Amino acid sequence: MKLFDNKVQEVKYNVLREVAIQTWKGNDVFAEFNEIASKVIPKDEPPQRCCIYKDRAVVAERIRLAIGGSRKNPNVVQVIDIACDECPEAGYVVTDLCRGCLNHACMDSCKLKAIHIDDQHHARIDKNKCVECGRCAKACPYSAIHNFQRPCEKACKIGAISMGPGGEAQIDYEKCISCGACVYHCPFGATVDVSSIVDVINSLKESRIDRNNPTIAIVAPSIASQFLYANLGQVITGIKKLGFAKVLEVALGADMVATKEAQELVEKGFLTSSCCPAFVKYIETRFPNLTDKISHNLSPMAELARFLKESHPEYKIVFIGPCIAKKAEVRKKEVGKYIDYAITFEELQALFDSRDIILREQEETEWNQASYYGRIFARSGGLAAAVTQALKELDVKDFTFDPVVCDGIDKCKQALTRADKGVLPNNFIEGMACTGGCVGGSGNLVRYEDAPKEMEKHIEKAHATEIIPNVRKTINIL
Repeated sequence: MKLFDNKVQEVKYNVLREVAIQTWKGNDVFAEFNEIASKVIPKDEPPQRCCIYKDRAVVAERIRLAIGGSRKNPNVVQVIDIACDECPEAGYVVTDLCRGCLNHACMDSCKLKAIHIDDQHHARIDKNKCVECGRCAKACPYSAIHNFQRPCEKACKIGAISMGPGGEAQIDYEKCISCGACVYHCPFGATVDVSSIVDVINSLKESRIDRNNPTIAIVAPSIASQFLYANLGQVITGIKKLGFAKVLEVALGADMVATKEAQELVEKGFLTSSCCPAFVKYIETRFPNLTDKISHNLSPMAELARFLKESHPEYKIVFIGPCIAKKAEVRKKEVGKYIDYAITFEELQALFDSRDIILREQEETEWNQASYYGRIFARSGGLAAAVTQALKELDVKDFTFDPVVCDGIDKCKQALTRADKGVLPNNFIEGMACTGGCVGGSGNLVRYEDAPKEMEKHIEKAHATEIIPNVRKTINIL
């Protein structure tokens, strides 16, 4: 079974692993740059770019982001400009399929006269006049005009990425929702998420010295769709071997949120979910009129962390999940006081390998704190189903729950646009930025074909089948 979807993820992982190894040793990471670079980019292998020197310069930038990045740039997703291939400008272009026909249908279709025919009888597009309407492409009988999109721009459904002055990609942070789609889809790995892996390791090392300040891992339920080369119980054991004093299910936080969200919905009559930070940011930036409709409840991650911090203020809490946007959520003032760091499953794999923890060789740890409904938050439609169950357990009368479920920004946009215009018939929008929900997160190791099946197995193994009784029972244990 493959460990990563592509070579870009593998290079990213290699840097994270080597940075982690040096951090465990207590070394200054940049002082060990040559050792890290020689392992990530061996000199006896063909260079990935023009030369080994540029390859290693890119590695240096990856190391900088792996240790937390520059304090001057607070954004979670950043562009390594020297890694960007400076893809051609996006938009409609005339390809070599142009036959130089006499009809000139493309030229006639353009109302702005942005197309002319050159001396070789080939069509040419004047980008200063073109508005990318696509009429010329539809008119061409040879399909010679193609709408080219840079991979990062194509992946970003909110138009936050464009070509910078030097040809490199640039991010408009007024629009960016930190979903990480560009990180996953850039074939050169030029867009990268900032890591807290060094801070997490240092926290674990400090906890070993001072047992009164333990570091706790809270893990997203979608972990069941990852690390499929081992059993889930072995993965949990591996996390404990890293030095985490406890490994708790974020799905328990989902149980807590489902009940509160159900109560808030009944009180207000209309809500949008607040579990996905990228979806929340999308509303705040593109649909400001709906901001007051966002549920005031914290996300499952933050809700569980709040409960733990209020009971045990000495805890250092680390979220582990599939979501790059969670890194941005942790930086919000109202969330950062409860949770210290957020890392992805990609980074967790690097941590395992930095300590030579072979998951298949571990004993299994029993891991069953959340209910069935808490675990289904990991997939699209899960939150709506959990709220339905919470309303039932709360014995709410005279209220009809009518949700619309959206996964992927395109679907979210449709529902939010209708809500903004006051024509949405539903009274609840469950929104997730990633297709399929958290199981499709940008911080995953790989998009396994059998991930949904494995996720369902994990969901069905939940001992508790009711939300409220499970929360009451489990918080007494914690």
